[in-house]
Amino acid sequence: MKFGVITFPGSNCDHDMIYVLETIMGQEVAHLWHKDHDLQGCDFIVVPGGFSYGDYLRSGAIARFSPIMDEVIKHAENGGYVMGVCNGFQILCEAGLLPGALLHNTNQKFICKNIHLKAQTNNSLVTRNASLTDAVKIPIAHGEGNFYINENGLKALNDNDQVLYRYCDEEGNVTNESNPNGSLENIAGITNIKRNVFGMMPHPERAADINVGNEDGKLLFESILMEVSA
Repeated sequence: MKFGVITFPGSNCDHDMIYVLETIMGQEVAHLWHKDHDLQGCDFIVVPGGFSYGDYLRSGAIARFSPIMDEVIKHAENGGYVMGVCNGFQILCEAGLLPGALLHNTNQKFICKNIHLKAQTNNSLVTRNASLTDAVKIPIAHGEGNFYINENGLKALNDNDQVLYRYCDEEGNVTNESNPNGSLENIAGITNIKRNVFGMMPHPERAADINVGNEDGKLLFESILMEVSA
């Protein structure tokens, strides 16, 4: 499987993602520039975290119009896999590839810390092997991670089993206290109706190496590769 990781002006997690995919997981990775018009035959596109274009307008709003996003949209519409992490999640929402929007954290502050989250479904490429009862520890680093969607949209996400992760406590309890940013129903990640586009605010690539003392995020990458090989 060939992965492509996009770099926008202001991306700061692109090399973290490349390192995990290439060095930890042993996969072929193409470095994609935001002005490219070619996805170089990649099967799985990753839109990484950071502050694309400085987030000066609205997180992800400018990056959504980068030339490469036309190709990413076509790739997704043709059934290709796309995953956005943190700022990447924001970009995918701005591009209309995922429903909803990411608003300012309710405390109006940038939050950078380890949190816990729990998979809500096994019916996705990225959560196929995830426990639905156990919490995993994954870092967050964002100022606009407050997931919002209207009432009908929220109902559709739940009815269609599109919620991938919810913030929880260390024991796996989904509570108001374990919600770091005010996201509706503690939502930390979602998929589209076709289940080929994924978005999440926490950073699995920052928790996938024994050298950082946490490999909980590696489960997501293992799930992707196992499902594809199957």
